[in-house]
Amino acid sequence: MGTVVDDAASVEFHAFFERHHAELARFARLLTGEADAADDLAADALLALWHRWDRVRAADHPVAYARGVVANLARTRIRSAVRERRRITLFWSQREDKTENPDIAGKIDVQEALRRLPFRKRACVVLRHAFDLSEKDTALALGVSVGTVKSQTSKGMAELKRLLGTDEAPMRVHAGVLPTGGAGGRDR
Repeated sequence: MGTVVDDAASVEFHAFFERHHAELARFARLLTGEADAADDLAADALLALWHRWDRVRAADHPVAYARGVVANLARTRIRSAVRERRRITLFWSQREDKTENPDIAGKIDVQEALRRLPFRKRACVVLRHAFDLSEKDTALALGVSVGTVKSQTSKGMAELKRLLGTDEAPMRVHAGVLPTGGAGGRDR
């Protein structure tokens, strides 16, 4: 059951929402250039404001506070989009290797073993060994630290060795063995 204070805060927030939602959505659209995402960003910002409503309504300029939240959410969205574009660019910029007389059975075994790796290990192994990316470029593509790339690649190669039942992991995972279809594995 709500109290009088809770009800008053709810009414006050609802009025704030009605008065400023359209303006905040427009602000988000102008920051991101994405009309579809603007309402979502404004709604996310208003939800964050509701969770901190006591602090917001005590602020000297609650609308400025709200604009700051929208700006931070928009910045995060833009950074995510930039990282994704970099990943795609790095992925597609690498030349494709051609192999004469490929070992089809071996290729299938490696594909299956790669599918069984958790996503981050698989991504590190594939980018490092199939696409010859440096640790730094792999870290940039995945949005992780170089140390994470090193450890995940090492663990992924050890797991591949175990899955393939050999003392030696494949020295080079060719781009042609990349699994297609389902995501498989979990991100750890």
